[in-house]
Amino acid sequence: MADKFRLNNGMTIPEIGFGTYKAAADGTERVISEAIWAGYRYFDTASFYGTEEELGMAWTQSGLERGEIQIASKAWKSELGYHEVRKAFERSLERLKTDYLDLYLIHWPLPTPDYRAWEKLDLDTWKLMEEFYQEGKVRAIGVSNFLPQHLLNLMEHAEVVPAVDQLEFHPGHTQEVTLRFCQDHGIQVQAWSPLGRNRVLKDPLIVSLAEKYGVSPAQLCLKYDLQRGVMVIPKASSPERMRQNLNLGDFTISQIDMYRIDTMPDYGWSGEHPERERVDIQIKAHEG
Repeated sequence: MADKFRLNNGMTIPEIGFGTYKAAADGTERVISEAIWAGYRYFDTASFYGTEEELGMAWTQSGLERGEIQIASKAWKSELGYHEVRKAFERSLERLKTDYLDLYLIHWPLPTPDYRAWEKLDLDTWKLMEEFYQEGKVRAIGVSNFLPQHLLNLMEHAEVVPAVDQLEFHPGHTQEVTLRFCQDHGIQVQAWSPLGRNRVLKDPLIVSLAEKYGVSPAQLCLKYDLQRGVMVIPKASSPERMRQNLNLGDFTISQIDMYRIDTMPDYGWSGEHPERERVDIQIKAHEG
């Protein structure tokens, strides 16, 4: 875990973290504990995920000191606003068994796609998050699923520029406009769903390039994201997959192959968009 990204406030975070969405599906902290033993030291959770308690149990039982692990969480759509996010933050701290977070994010910029007063709601939420940051309750603050229009709303009024924007990012769905905006403004992009689900992992280009470099399709996808300057937060349920995702080896994807991945058709999108109703993606057979 020596390789790090440096945020715009000077804080460093690992290039590879562990995503805890659905990591407590069996009702225990087992998967998260296994991720700690596999070597992960950055864990991404959210109030919506229902894994904060399990993460709190896993890290306190691991024998690690609090400073040896980084914990990020998020305020959900229903927890936005100055007063609501204060309550949400305190609940997260209690569940996570900690008195501070390394990173706290606004999970989505709009409570619903048709919500009209989102600019003020985001600013009210961000105001308190800035207070958390200034008081040392959070080491860095950021956002998730924010597009340039949402980021500009904050940046034109806020004292603290978001340190992170967590986006769906993977081969076939790279959100180039938002990625470029973030990189131009010193905002670190983190990738949720960095493997793009099975659709991307089974794509012929990804499979052939993985064979070329002697790695798994998942490792190829993660390396691609990292070479684009994007931190990755993969999920895994088996210790073997956890170790594979964490230990990518020293291979480098060539510039030509990076362009081949860059120019893949739009592929593997989850159907989530902050300003649209969720789309149920149906995979149809090619008809000729």
